[in-house]
Amino acid sequence: WLGRCPACESWNTLLEESILGESMATGTISTKANILPKEEPVLLADILGEEKDRYQIGIEELDRVLGGGIVPGSVVLIGGDPGIGKSTLSLQMACLLSETGHQVLYVSGEESTRQTKMRADRLSTKSKSHLYLVNQTNLLAVIEHIEKLNPDVVILDSIQVVYHPEITSSTGSVSQVRECAGILTQLAKAKNVALFIIGHVTKEGTLAGPRVLEHIVDTVLYFEGERYSIYRILRAIKNRFGSTNEIGVFEMTSGGLSEVSNPSEIYLSERSKEAAGSVIVATLEGTRSFLVEIQGLVARASFGISRQKAQGFDQNRLSLLAAVLEKKIGYNLQDKDIFVNVAGGVRVTDPAADLGVIMAIASAHLEKPVPADMVVLGEVGLSAEIRSVSQIHQRINEAQKLGFKRCLVPKNNLKMKGGLKNNKIEIIAIEMVKQALDYL
Repeated sequence: WLGRCPACESWNTLLEESILGESMATGTISTKANILPKEEPVLLADILGEEKDRYQIGIEELDRVLGGGIVPGSVVLIGGDPGIGKSTLSLQMACLLSETGHQVLYVSGEESTRQTKMRADRLSTKSKSHLYLVNQTNLLAVIEHIEKLNPDVVILDSIQVVYHPEITSSTGSVSQVRECAGILTQLAKAKNVALFIIGHVTKEGTLAGPRVLEHIVDTVLYFEGERYSIYRILRAIKNRFGSTNEIGVFEMTSGGLSEVSNPSEIYLSERSKEAAGSVIVATLEGTRSFLVEIQGLVARASFGISRQKAQGFDQNRLSLLAAVLEKKIGYNLQDKDIFVNVAGGVRVTDPAADLGVIMAIASAHLEKPVPADMVVLGEVGLSAEIRSVSQIHQRINEAQKLGFKRCLVPKNNLKMKGGLKNNKIEIIAIEMVKQALDYL
């Protein structure tokens, strides 16, 4: 036992990893040595570049995050906190794929087949002739089922409970998780089977979680959102077959996870239109644009020590924008606590939200509300200049669709090809933060 690591000097970070069994150490294990066929090197020019057809799940939010559907032979890791909805989404996906004629094997290591059937009944799903259920945690038995059924899609729930009998470490250890995931990945590539692996995350996100497996798999999907909130966000962290900027929005109901086709209406449904510190921003996630409400609050600091807190927005970025307001605009914020919140539990990383955050802080500081029919866009530089944003047409169309009348945009966006010709919404072009404050 060693409490402190001699390399990084961190406490309680060393993990015991047991030595492999004799057959694993000598390389005689059949499931690892004989899975992949022997291949000879070939010329790149001789390889046919045919695009394989993807499996369409039928859940548009999930299909988009995956890059357009399931690629045969791909390995997808779905990570998230316990109870956030990973198993629910996986079972719904299995039922929909079986409806379209795809043969699906659902390996449930945490529930019996009867319990899985009860969960399927609760989700209002019918029994499917192409969906096979098995309660198994032995990796060798799982491989036998895959070779026997030869399914199109395999769902493993979850990787933490699967063990290899020839590895002496306990179930859920780093050795077991990494070795089992490596063998299953090789099997999926050899048999051209799409494999979905569900993984739990600890508080640190390290032990036996997706961080251990993200270099092995092709795609890593994270479920985000508060456990006691009805809304969930599925985000692609890694994707070899699509964009990593896409997100899917779901609502947790008694009948499972349902798609949210227009998240803007949900995030703005409880907005107070006459409250100071409330600003609407059109943010972009991948190919999707939706509107979110940014709330600001400025209060007198206790004991003269000011704080800056952000929920759903980068803390360092908030400090930078507050410094711009104080240095370039002249606001006295030295003795003020500044709080910024993105309503709805969304996390905004788009630079186009900078101007919205500054307007929310200024509105809360002056106790003057921003017009309710206004959408604010723009990236803010250190000289208080407003820089252009990407996909401006898509953002404006989203604002127009929800009935907003005016849009504050960077002046440089007017110089882009095609301009901003829109008669249904008023476009106000600004160059500096001071101009935006004077207008609002």
